Amino acid sequence: MKPALLATALALIAGLSTNASQAHTLAAELGQNLAGAASIPLDPSLLPAPVTHNGREIFASFREGLAAPTCDADATAPRWKSQFAHAPSRLANPDDDALILFGYVVDELRAANLPTEFALIPFVESGYRPSARNRSGPAGLWQFIATTARNHKVTMQPGYDGRLSAVDSTQAAVRYLKTLHGMFGGDWRLAVMAYNAGEYRILQALRRGGMNAQNARPAELPGLSPITYAYVEKLHALACVLEQAESDPAIMASLDRQVPILRPHTLPGGTSLQQWALQRDMDPAAVARLNPALAGASARMPAQARVLAPAILSPGGADVLPGAAGTTPASVAVADTS
Repeated sequence: MKPALLATALALIAGLSTNASQAHTLAAELGQNLAGAASIPLDPSLLPAPVTHNGREIFASFREGLAAPTCDADATAPRWKSQFAHAPSRLANPDDDALILFGYVVDELRAANLPTEFALIPFVESGYRPSARNRSGPAGLWQFIATTARNHKVTMQPGYDGRLSAVDSTQAAVRYLKTLHGMFGGDWRLAVMAYNAGEYRILQALRRGGMNAQNARPAELPGLSPITYAYVEKLHALACVLEQAESDPAIMASLDRQVPILRPHTLPGGTSLQQWALQRDMDPAAVARLNPALAGASARMPAQARVLAPAILSPGGADVLPGAAGTTPASVAVADTS
């Protein structure tokens, strides 16, 4: 039925219980509403990009992106499962930044067509804390040493350490992991061993062991540090722990909440992180936790400093960031250095 005819018919029905003037007004309003509905774009590409996603969607995207979707209990040890048993509760805790950062990293890896086992690296390296520092030198979400950071175009200058930028360090880590993944024939285990020990050590170990990327047995590569062998075991343990969390109703219920999709934003010159957050009705403390590289009183911003924050802030948006509206974030795990 055409919109005009439908509106007229509804008006006639309404006329049974209202006077003619009211029916005419109703018909006009219905006609306007139907005309407006006809102008709504049906092409999904024309609709606004989403600004939030559900925690269970993040978890499902992670699970779908795994190179080894089934837990390999023989590839790890009970000690590592015990060490990382807290990971699901970290993601489930609404006062913890872990879930929104995990979602950002999973999205970046999926966009780069990389296995989401790599999204577990920040659990091992920093406990998913962008501000993590190790006394031996590594820093940030991905615990880059200074040399590696500079080699991968992470800005480091007086007053600004790009390793503490979740944007700069994550994009550098994804580029680096993309290189390693291709270098080692798409074997995520060799790639993470190279991430830990350096690609040249892994190439030398392959040669000494008479192996190549296609037939390598990572656990049998000769001459590597026990820390490097354990690195793969830790990621296997985390994957198993998260797989088992799917059968925990309390964890899955806690994940069933909307959280912001994080995106990089350019910080205008001469604007502090606090000013930028307040201008967008965001809680400055919550934004500072996500952006420690920009949060210090002595921070000197590079020309193109980037802020990691929700894609588009809704009214009252400070409440969507963990720890906002006067809450205090839960304590987090210390970076694993064993």
